[in-house]
Amino acid sequence: MDNHAALAAFAESLKARGSVQTEERYLRACESLILAADATPLAQLTQHDIQRALAKLHGKGWSPRTLAVTLSAWRAWFRYLYKTSPEVNPAVFSGIKAPKAPKRLPNALSETEAVRLVTAPEQNDSSASTFVTARDQAMFEVLYGCGIRIGELVGVDVGDIDLANAEMRVFGKGRKERIVPLGAPACTALRAWLGERNAQVPVTADDAGAALFLGVRGERVSAQVVRRALKERALQQGISSNVYPHRLRHSFASHVLQSSGDLRAVQELMGHASIASTQVYTHLDFQHLAKVYDQAHPRARKKPGSNR
Repeated sequence: MDNHAALAAFAESLKARGSVQTEERYLRACESLILAADATPLAQLTQHDIQRALAKLHGKGWSPRTLAVTLSAWRAWFRYLYKTSPEVNPAVFSGIKAPKAPKRLPNALSETEAVRLVTAPEQNDSSASTFVTARDQAMFEVLYGCGIRIGELVGVDVGDIDLANAEMRVFGKGRKERIVPLGAPACTALRAWLGERNAQVPVTADDAGAALFLGVRGERVSAQVVRRALKERALQQGISSNVYPHRLRHSFASHVLQSSGDLRAVQELMGHASIASTQVYTHLDFQHLAKVYDQAHPRARKKPGSNR
């Protein structure tokens, strides 16, 4: 099997994971290895070849975070190929590490900004149809109200929502299923959207698995459409900072943790396999507490002319 055929087989296996974003990132990463290998069969690549390929990408200015994802994709590809082609050796990655990336705290909106963002504007864009307006409002309420990933949002089907019990089923990384609660604003927005949606594309008992959120042509809405709609809403609501779907997920986690202090509950709601992924939000919580301390405690207040 040549390198391109091996990549095509890997692409088919990635589709079963249920994340279009992961599939695209991994395929781009594996294509970079094919280019670096310069027609050398994968089975003949050595540890030195892998290190040299990674160094080339680093020299092109790829960030440590991107290189880490790239290396992870290469490892996953070789593990997959090893199942059917034992001559492909996953051990060539032993001891190889991507450059260490500086830790970045999640970029959350303030509670005031988040609520303003997802609140329907008093004056809607007159050029937008009621179909698009209702859909976008429901998507924004679900993104912030449930803290789900954009891939999970666009993957939701009509049969996954239960408005009677105010809950929704989503499929996360690795098609791992979880149930998330729906707040009252999200339920209200979803009911309004379903009225618009079903007027255009009726759902019968036989196709309850049809996509919940649709594009204007009746197809499942894309992640790109969601991102663009959210940026337009941010501008409309006077929020000048960069707003994107995953930032609402960060905001959800930060705000729930600040109010509840329940790290395990936030882990379950976020669908994190490891609590280490959730613990990063405790840093945001501490920042919030430190800010309150600086503003409220008499021994913390800055004095005129002081450096503190």
